[in-house]
Amino acid sequence: MGKAAVSGTLAGFPCHPSDTCYLNTVNIRRQLEEQEKLILSPHACFSSRSRGRLRDESPCDLRTAFQRDRDRIIHSKTFRRLKHKTQVFLAPTGDHYRTRLTHVLEVSQIARTIAVCLHLNEYLTEAIALGHDLGHTPFGHAGEYSLNRLHPGGFRHYIQSLRVVDFLENHGQGLNLSWEVRNGIVKHSKGYRDILPDDSRELPATLEGQAVRVADIIAYLNHDMDDALRAEMIKESDLPIHLRRVVGDRPDLRIAAMMRDLITESLRANEGRLRLSPMMQEVICGMRTFLYDNVYRNRLVHNEFEKAQNVIRELYLFFLEHEFPISPELVCAKRKPPVDGKEEKQLHRLVCDFIAGMTDRYALDLYSQIFLPKPWSVM
Repeated sequence: MGKAAVSGTLAGFPCHPSDTCYLNTVNIRRQLEEQEKLILSPHACFSSRSRGRLRDESPCDLRTAFQRDRDRIIHSKTFRRLKHKTQVFLAPTGDHYRTRLTHVLEVSQIARTIAVCLHLNEYLTEAIALGHDLGHTPFGHAGEYSLNRLHPGGFRHYIQSLRVVDFLENHGQGLNLSWEVRNGIVKHSKGYRDILPDDSRELPATLEGQAVRVADIIAYLNHDMDDALRAEMIKESDLPIHLRRVVGDRPDLRIAAMMRDLITESLRANEGRLRLSPMMQEVICGMRTFLYDNVYRNRLVHNEFEKAQNVIRELYLFFLEHEFPISPELVCAKRKPPVDGKEEKQLHRLVCDFIAGMTDRYALDLYSQIFLPKPWSVM
């Protein structure tokens, strides 16, 4: 059976153990890599040209490097914990509010659509999108703000995401992801800065990483507004009319308008980086300002965030001073004699990693267990 026949069998029907395609599975990854060279843009990141991993390892027979990275992220414990971490509303009781996990999935969907339209590497895009928030704390940005004030080295969720995939997952071995995925993860965050700054050093090195960076803000602007509407914190008509005229008055219309602008402007520029029109940048910045003023800094949200920050602070200070059997690493660190302050620095790092990995409900349960009195049971 020739190469074309093998390819046709793979694309059509399941292989039988007697078929050549079954016996020569080593060719599947190579075929996928060759397909990338035929269909992807010259500006895309090709799997076969990855800059490699922190530790060398043999390639997979069935998957490209970036497919493998995506699978490692999906199967990680940290990824599963995202379902119980806050997006905006702390521990919401409604069934339809976003969590950190649903946010990540929405970012992935938007970013992959952008990647397909621009003929970029969809697998790399998906891996970056699924991994970009692995380092987020319990209680969302409230937890991040609290840890940033408590930890001597500061705390940024995107740096913690890289720490998760490099060191913390897989019993301290990390996931050993490709350089391109790691770069996209650590460069995804914008804060209140430019979405696509002119300085290339502030951008992800790949267009796939840039697609995730833009998809992240497209996703959270629209789903956070949708959740705020559901919570009756705002009305659709509260969004300034000049913004609604450009992108529409429904989440699906706004998402489509933003993606279409990014795709059109990037194709027109054709310069090896993504672009948004000045008008769309203005709209996105306007929506971001609206959300900060009316949702993120809303009195009710802010009051709950202050409570969440207090939970993080009390847990952090407690673990610095007390042994607690739930974390053997912390117990060992506390029992080591201090040498030039290194043990204290390591203890802060362990406490920070431990708390950053908690879910909302785990942090609340632990806080209750440590600090709240329990009824005395008398037989």
